[in-house]
Amino acid sequence: MTTRKAKQASTSRRDPASAFAQKVVAGKIVAGPHVRAACSRHLKDLDTGHLRGLKFDTDSASRAIGFFADVLRLNGGEYEGKPYELLDWQCFIVGSLFGWMGPDGYRRFRVAYVETAKGSGKSPLAAGIGLYGLMADGEAGAEIYAAATKKDQAMVLFRDAVAMVDHSPELSARITKSGTGLNVWNLAWLQTRSFFKPIASDDGQSGPRPHISLLDELHEHKDAYVIEMLKAGQKSRRQALQLAITNSGTNKQTVCWDYHEYGAKVSAGSLQDDTFFAFICSLDEGDDPFKDEKCWYKANPSLRFGLPGLRYLREQVSQARGMPSKESIVRRLNFCQWVEASSPWISGDVWFACKDSDFDVESLRGRKCYGGLDLSSTQDLTALVLHFEPTENDPRWRQLEWFWLPGDGLHEKGDKDRVPYTRWRQEGHLEALPGKAINKLAVARRAAEIASIYDLKALAFDRWRIEDFVMICEQEGIDLPLQPFGQGFKDMAPAVDEYERRLIGGELAHRGNPVMTWCAANAVVMSDPAGNRKVAKEKATGRCDGIVAGIMAAGVSITAQQDSEVSFWDS
Repeated sequence: MTTRKAKQASTSRRDPASAFAQKVVAGKIVAGPHVRAACSRHLKDLDTGHLRGLKFDTDSASRAIGFFADVLRLNGGEYEGKPYELLDWQCFIVGSLFGWMGPDGYRRFRVAYVETAKGSGKSPLAAGIGLYGLMADGEAGAEIYAAATKKDQAMVLFRDAVAMVDHSPELSARITKSGTGLNVWNLAWLQTRSFFKPIASDDGQSGPRPHISLLDELHEHKDAYVIEMLKAGQKSRRQALQLAITNSGTNKQTVCWDYHEYGAKVSAGSLQDDTFFAFICSLDEGDDPFKDEKCWYKANPSLRFGLPGLRYLREQVSQARGMPSKESIVRRLNFCQWVEASSPWISGDVWFACKDSDFDVESLRGRKCYGGLDLSSTQDLTALVLHFEPTENDPRWRQLEWFWLPGDGLHEKGDKDRVPYTRWRQEGHLEALPGKAINKLAVARRAAEIASIYDLKALAFDRWRIEDFVMICEQEGIDLPLQPFGQGFKDMAPAVDEYERRLIGGELAHRGNPVMTWCAANAVVMSDPAGNRKVAKEKATGRCDGIVAGIMAAGVSITAQQDSEVSFWDS
């Protein structure tokens, strides 16, 4: 007699998709509510799906799953050149997509939505599905698209496919590439007149007839244009598939959230759509990934296999504590929690823990420092912030700040901004300059006086509207070590990270200037899809110019240190 354990082992080998579903439903694999629902749906359809004309073809599922291990090779790091052995949750997705058949005998699922945490391996999985559709699906003239709103994003997934072709002897011998290196733009299987290429909404291309379309990072799509364009071309395909992969997003007024909600309802059975497949990783209500590591596995099903790694996630959680904005990014990217895009950046606990009002400012004379200047155009706050390098006797970065506002109407400005500008001026925390607009000459002269006291190596500034200030310095013979500093994600993101690191690690000390404290409380950061951050003045709850200047000071200090290291090794 065959034992129950032997039957389960046999099922696992013949039908790994159903084996995964069984383990999830039995609680042997930790999964979130929507994945549990998707697995229950799969098992229920195995029992009753025939009543609706559904059939699960284990041979078709196994063939697709086997294509990954038998033909595809991974790239990068320790996995370079190794066979692409699908993980159990990936077997569930691939097996479901290619194993389930509808009443017409063709594949059941026409749309698939996969939402998992960062680092789980979504993009290589999608690229592999695209290559299967190109080479092994029996579709003449197959058109496979890696699609996104912008070409750069579409290329991310497509480059995974190109790398798999390069590493696979079977594929590299059969597929013709157009372009070289990172500029490959098309993969063609001439034997069947099929191709695989990236496409974006900004291409202006019309008339695609996709056999399989792969939509990367759906949460970045502002509208459904790309989706509808590709879906319209599917009508001539017997078993076309549109697969969307994504992290969790921030905006619930998007097509991504629509897919998330629809997929959750279909998986749970509250809506019936036999053509829609969803694998949505999420936490259960009440789970807090910042307090309980056990729930992490629900968001990232690859974590059980060492990807992306507990150490990495622990570092992310540790770094995010005390920084609400970074916490929201970590929750979204790593733990599949839909959060608002903008959050306060610096918590009061972190900021005041770095306060050292008793520090002797005179001891900073002649000490090497780096600055950031956020110069207002007319009537707004102007800020100059210096970061002084640690020394053997003082191992912390020291921060000093200076602020300027036009003096005319200072009381009214205080009423408008709901802060005591006049009292701050009286206490010496703020300089009110004569006139209705900021006096750039006065700021330049004061900056030169400050630079003469300290060893100022670089003063970062925003290029926007700086021409008048530079001209004034030239006319007055003021020599400041001015250095342009971009305000986009490229330059600001590493500076934001460094400033945050110094605050969280207690490596920076400030004197508690109330103007700077107010700026810190107002600062809000925004992030791009890759998680890079910068301060969003338009979303700030008040003026945050001092923090922007402090970030630039931190940024130019790390740039100077990196240049110094390069010079040493090159010498």
